[in-house]
Amino acid sequence: MLLDSASLYFRAYFGVPDTLRSPQGEPVNAVRGLLDFIARLVHDHRPDQLVACMDAAWRPQWRVDLIPSYKTHRVAEAAEDGAEEVPDTLAPQVPVIEQVLDALGIARIGSADYEADDVIGTLTARATGPVQIVTGDRETADYQPARVLIVTGDRDLFQLVDDARGVQVIYPIKGVGNAEVVTEAVLLAKYGVTGAEYADMAALRGDPSDGLPGVKGIGEKTAAQLIREYGDLAGIRAAAADPLSKLTPARRKNILEGAAYLDVAPTVVRVATDVPLPAFDPTLPREPRDPMTLEHLATRWNLGTSLTRLLDTLAATH
Repeated sequence: MLLDSASLYFRAYFGVPDTLRSPQGEPVNAVRGLLDFIARLVHDHRPDQLVACMDAAWRPQWRVDLIPSYKTHRVAEAAEDGAEEVPDTLAPQVPVIEQVLDALGIARIGSADYEADDVIGTLTARATGPVQIVTGDRETADYQPARVLIVTGDRDLFQLVDDARGVQVIYPIKGVGNAEVVTEAVLLAKYGVTGAEYADMAALRGDPSDGLPGVKGIGEKTAAQLIREYGDLAGIRAAAADPLSKLTPARRKNILEGAAYLDVAPTVVRVATDVPLPAFDPTLPREPRDPMTLEHLATRWNLGTSLTRLLDTLAATH
């Protein structure tokens, strides 16, 4: 199980009341909400391994060099160092989250110059071994088998969904209790593309939330239709360059005029799968790695039942 950590703690921050506070009055809603998320995920899906994937660079320079508008609107206006705009009461909670994960013994991995998505892509590419049963009630025979389960609120990671390799995405709709397990069937029904085709569709349609302009006049449905007709982005561009193809004049014109964008967009949109990672142990811990530090953190930050529930869940899953 691979956690898109920032995606989850942002959701926790906005979904859990900020009345949850430390003894000193500091909000801890993101910390406690994330612990509750992890407890629920472990209880429901029972992974053998769990990795909290982190953004070492939330807006890597190599992506910005290719598309300067990449995530521009998320840069804090007052931040001279180009830091991501994070709510004032969330930013101080991130180091606490990291300390708690470390004390628990939950692997926390990032890589310089890469986003958490790239770490997830790399770990997914590396995944081998027998298929693990990670969804459904263990007392029933109605299982959805998966080798890798990615937990994220970011649709960009749908590109990694791969039924043949057992890669699925848990996409929280409201909290984690109400989440969709995304398979290739779900992608085909909702978007008309497979996981392998999703990145090409995303490049064509663009994404204002990531500062990706897309190709003029091509939205999600049109992008999926073009992929069905021409196979992939390369096939679509070849059709645009072929005066005998069946593309409408307007689409042909827009695709040809978007050539400079389409030259670089796939590299920006696709997650990296060869990121250098440090050695780490992804095994789901049964008990805390550093119980004394964890006890101190629990008292200092009033982690209460959120931490207790997670510890009980970890102990019960082995």
